[in-house]
Parts: sequence; structure tokens; C-alpha cells
Amino acid sequence: MSARLTSIRLTLLFAAAMSLSAQGLINRRAPSFSLPDSGMQQHDLLDYRGSWLFLDFMKTDCPVCKDLSVKLEGVKKKYGPKAAILSIVITPPETQATIAKYMAETKTTGTIVFDLSQVAISYFKATPQNPAFDTPHLFAINPAGLIVKDWGQAGVQNPTFLSELDQLIAGSPAKK
Repeated sequence: MSARLTSIRLTLLFAAAMSLSAQGLINRRAPSFSLPDSGMQQHDLLDYRGSWLFLDFMKTDCPVCKDLSVKLEGVKKKYGPKAAILSIVITPPETQATIAKYMAETKTTGTIVFDLSQVAISYFKATPQNPAFDTPHLFAINPAGLIVKDWGQAGVQNPTFLSELDQLIAGSPAKK
């Protein structure tokens, strides 16, 4: 078998594995948590039960994360209490100072909480063999507390992204 054909097969196998692993992140109860924001106020997943929660794993030095924060600010304004936005950063390296700078730059009013990685591990089903995830990564959690959709970096940059959110909130299934 040629090296080129082997490379193509490995690429296809990797793409299939990524697709299957991404599917494994939805259709399950959202892992519970209670995390502090920069003012040390705790935010519990159960505080959001009864409304849509869009849980955004992000980094303050990520340009795509900044664009997503602005989009999510619009979603929050459009839907009010029907849809909540909660962003999660890993600390370290994120600090109260990096969050304050990020919020000033993006002019967002959303809540950003700090995770020492345990919540990220449970949402991404991380293992020693698969410890990483891309940012931003957004999870849609329905009012009953189930993860029904997730988007990685490419998904949140897709032109249909906001219409997918609208379809979820309106009650019609989002296209996969």
C-alpha cells in the first residue's frame, strides 16, 4: 500500500473517529457543577433549569471566542429569560484580570465562571488518551437539563449557526 493511500485512510479514520466522539457529547444529562465567577458568586447548573442554557467553554485570547461572545450577547438580548448564556474558562491560565479585560474588549455582559478543569473533563469526556478540546465549544442544554447539541470552533463560525440556535429555542429540531 502506498504511503499516500495510507495517509488518506488514516485521515478518513481520524475524521470518522472525531465525528463519533463529538456525537458522544450530546443526548445525555448535562453534568452538574457549581463554579465561581470573578466576584466569587457561585453559579450552579440547576440555577438554569427551566430555560435554555448555552454553555460556552472559551479562552480570553481566542479571536473566535470573542466573536462568539458578541453573537451570544445578541441571543441573550433577543430571548431574555428564555435563554441563558454561561461561559467557562480554565484557571490557570485565566484570572480575574484576563476576564475583566475580555469583557471590556467584547462589551459583553454575560457571566464567566472559573473551572479548575473538572467540569471540562466531564463535559468533554476527557481521558488521558484524549485530554484536549477546542475553543470555543458551545453546548446547548435544554430546559429539562439535557445536552441536545454542541458546536466546536467550525460550527460557531458556520453561517447557519444563529438559525440553529433559533430553531432550538423555538422548539423545532436543529439540523445536524
